[in-house]
Amino acid sequence: MPDASTRDLTPGGLTLWRAFVPRWAYLPLSGEGAARFGGRWNPVGEPTIYAARELSTAWAEYNQGFVQHPALIAQLELTGASLADLTDPVVLATLGVGPEIHKCEWRALLDEGRTPATHLLRKKLIEDGKDGVVYPSFMSPGGTCVALWHWNGEGAPKLRIVDPGHRLPRTPASWL
Repeated sequence: MPDASTRDLTPGGLTLWRAFVPRWAYLPLSGEGAARFGGRWNPVGEPTIYAARELSTAWAEYNQGFVQHPALIAQLELTGASLADLTDPVVLATLGVGPEIHKCEWRALLDEGRTPATHLLRKKLIEDGKDGVVYPSFMSPGGTCVALWHWNGEGAPKLRIVDPGHRLPRTPASWL
């Protein structure tokens, strides 16, 4: 039986939206961009998929309220994931954290050489067998996001891109 911090997915899966740099259209499920730069829920070197539960939230998170950059927006389907639902105050309390975790100044802390609270919580959740988290969007009030640490490996949740017309490129050659 899942514990209180697990968000059960419907048998049909969870629909997510991801906006990302078009240059990487041939690698929509790599997580390498997050690994290269680090993120709210991952240290540098740890691939992570960041996506949103709503299309508008994906766009807002991608642009971070600044200039509207070109983006590729893709629909994803996630199945079989154990996600800690950090939008639920009961789950936060169970994990021993409060809503202030969502306001963690992770970039500033990394710049100071310190470990953000979100990275510490990530480590604990991975040890507890979680594949990722659901968390409130910082850029789109009322929206929710997912950070996924494990996907498409043996015994891992399945994440697929919805591309019925096979329009996404398969190699970087489309950018040459």
